[in-house]
Amino acid sequence: MIHNALFLDFYELTMAQGYYKTGRRERTVFDMFFRRQPFNGGYSIFAGLNPLLEAIMNFRFGDDDIAYLKSTGIFDAEFLNYLSKFRFSGTVLAMDEGSVVFPNEPLIRVEADIIESLLLEGLILNTVNFQSLIATKTARIWLASNKSSIMEFGLRRAQGCDGAMSATRAAIIGGAAGTSNTLAAKLYGVPAMGTMAHAWVMSFDTEEEAFQTYADIYGEKSVFLIDTYNTLESGIENAIKVGKRLKAEGKNFGIRLDSGDIQYLSTEVRKRLDVAGLPNAKITVSNELTEEIIESLLMHKAPIDGWGVGTHMVTGGNESSFTGVYKLAAYEQNNAWVPVMKLSDNPAKTTNPAVKQVWRLYNTDGSFKADVIGVEDEIIEEGVRYKYIHPFNDYQTFSFAAKKVEPLLKPKIKDGSLLVKLEDLPTIHKRMAEQLEHLDPTSKRLLNPHIYKVSLTENLQKIKQELILKGAWNKS
Repeated sequence: MIHNALFLDFYELTMAQGYYKTGRRERTVFDMFFRRQPFNGGYSIFAGLNPLLEAIMNFRFGDDDIAYLKSTGIFDAEFLNYLSKFRFSGTVLAMDEGSVVFPNEPLIRVEADIIESLLLEGLILNTVNFQSLIATKTARIWLASNKSSIMEFGLRRAQGCDGAMSATRAAIIGGAAGTSNTLAAKLYGVPAMGTMAHAWVMSFDTEEEAFQTYADIYGEKSVFLIDTYNTLESGIENAIKVGKRLKAEGKNFGIRLDSGDIQYLSTEVRKRLDVAGLPNAKITVSNELTEEIIESLLMHKAPIDGWGVGTHMVTGGNESSFTGVYKLAAYEQNNAWVPVMKLSDNPAKTTNPAVKQVWRLYNTDGSFKADVIGVEDEIIEEGVRYKYIHPFNDYQTFSFAAKKVEPLLKPKIKDGSLLVKLEDLPTIHKRMAEQLEHLDPTSKRLLNPHIYKVSLTENLQKIKQELILKGAWNKS
């Protein structure tokens, strides 16, 4: 990940200088949240937090950066001197990475002076938006496969070097068992995976020789790509010949399909392997797989043991971006927080004001009932019935007494000091998997998922309505 403070939008610097020159250093609260679920889904996975925290702690303007900014002729010496000494001294609260999350609730809350808060905007959105998109896509693929083995192998289709590395990290959180990206496997401590390319098969005089040579080198780790010439007339037959020799040595093997009618071919290949006395040979498939294709294959009982997914996993497929935004929610005046909000003719773009917390409410069976956004110092007690209000439609309300109430925004950085130990990817994936188990199955289906409740407390709704009536930003 890029650790350079110039990795931000230029207007953040011009606004920062404006605040600096006018003496504006009041403390502020900014919320990072997203507006809608990607892929028309019913949930998202929050990813990118750990590298973001690391980047915030290393957010520095070096001498070369200051020299470049000076060369633009826009920034004066006093402001550049301020930037040369910049260190983030604020506080960051966030949901735990790997959490199942929903639109309009704050995932991250930044409390800092207005310049510090402002300069983090691009870094936060770039890091969290992309990784959350890919983690969500992978989780959908993982669930569609009935949580079977997924190999992420999208390095060659990813958007550049950092895109490939970030995508691998997010994919592991979302359920990928390993990656073809060797550098990512090393740095993230996850399995490196791979089989062979068609070029290996084509470089030998015969297909059988290609498979046998590979088996001689890699033994039971061998996975034979059988569609180079003809899957059923030559590929599987040669794989069976070599596979029987491996079996005689007490070794197993696998085959991979990368083209053609995967449903038909996997069924025929499985039959032939079983007839040949090779029931333990595994079948892996690839070729532009999506969660919808995987779900359909399994619904039709395709005998597939593993999946290689590249393009649609690491790029987000038909969803180009995660809709995360970063908005001012409050500023400090006379030692008190003043709530603010953005108004819009589009209710979905009207923000929620104040310094907020998010609570997750649980049913008696341990499943998620709803997420509730309220003012930070509110108390929601377990077993007590409260009324909650839809964020955009006042007439939509529900009352509920939660079996369990869990606050989701937790301190990660306090006064510029990192408070938490950065977690490894297996820990983050485990959290994601456990939370998905608590989410109702109707919210996890691919087609027309149930919309999970995200509501406001009566207290927050009152503040919001007062600001709307006052015109919120019309302070003249």
